[in-house]
Amino acid sequence: MIRTPPHWVSRGWLALLLLPLSALWALAAWLRHATARPQQVSLPVICVGNLVAGGTGKTPIVSWLYDHLASRGWQPAILSRGYGGSMTGPVWVDGTTHDAGMCGDEPLMMAESRDVLVSRDRVTGARAIAAQGSYDVIIMDDGLQNPHLQKQVRIGVFDGGFGVGNGWLIPAGPLRTSWRTGMGMMDMAIINGTDSAGVAAQIAGRLPVHHVKTQIDQEVVHSLQGTPLLAFAGIGRPARMFDSLKEAGAQIAKTLSFADHHPYSAHDLTRIQEDAHHHGAAMITTHKDWIRLPAEWRERVTLLPVSILPEDGDALLNSVETRLRQPQDRGRHD
Repeated sequence: MIRTPPHWVSRGWLALLLLPLSALWALAAWLRHATARPQQVSLPVICVGNLVAGGTGKTPIVSWLYDHLASRGWQPAILSRGYGGSMTGPVWVDGTTHDAGMCGDEPLMMAESRDVLVSRDRVTGARAIAAQGSYDVIIMDDGLQNPHLQKQVRIGVFDGGFGVGNGWLIPAGPLRTSWRTGMGMMDMAIINGTDSAGVAAQIAGRLPVHHVKTQIDQEVVHSLQGTPLLAFAGIGRPARMFDSLKEAGAQIAKTLSFADHHPYSAHDLTRIQEDAHHHGAAMITTHKDWIRLPAEWRERVTLLPVSILPEDGDALLNSVETRLRQPQDRGRHD
């Protein structure tokens, strides 16, 4: 589970103290890439990842790409590592037999209407998808820094409000790799939300940049109009959900933030329910959180669906398709 540390936002004394460890992180990352031999599978791979630890909205973008590529005649399959799940795979996610503890919350959520394969080993998973003979493109959720699987389209997603934080490597900052190296890992960038962090200016024309925004289901908010809400979330940036509810006119009585992928315990749920009762509020959470709740709790908590709205969806799809149709470079090292 990941919770964004406060020192990742600014270059304070704690971040400075951790810089020597960031140097070790950089060395380990360099060795991993220097010794890797990227494997190519028979299908093109679209990788949707990010340069920072924590949430940027990758999974809704993966879902959007799957749905809209399918509408253009492609036959996609999603490849996920299954973070937070116990299965190593490769295994196709089945919502009737699997739960979040087995395959991870994000794969389970996407598999409600999409073909999703979980595999701890990305290369093995990609080969399993190709072996099915039913698909013509793989969309990989995360794994931009994984050097073992070759990618045809590499998309880096940024949270417009967070950007790259203080710009330093883990653990002094949120970056998984240096900014310069990260630029070389991407074919295009997607900025999720208002770009208050100035990510587009930092990219400065080196890559195509597309803008999207996360939108919540307005019908759900309207159905709860006038009802106090206790909103809780265990995602990368819980504040994004809370702000969206407020902007939609929801009456927020209290908010509770948990770490990304947080497994809700009986104690957590009792606390949430008691807080809701104290405020006379209805409980509401994201789809990703809702799917991690025990079955008996799902009836008590309102699910807030979230989707992606690109500034220019056709331009984004055209950019992806252009790269998909290019010959695969067998010598390319990610």
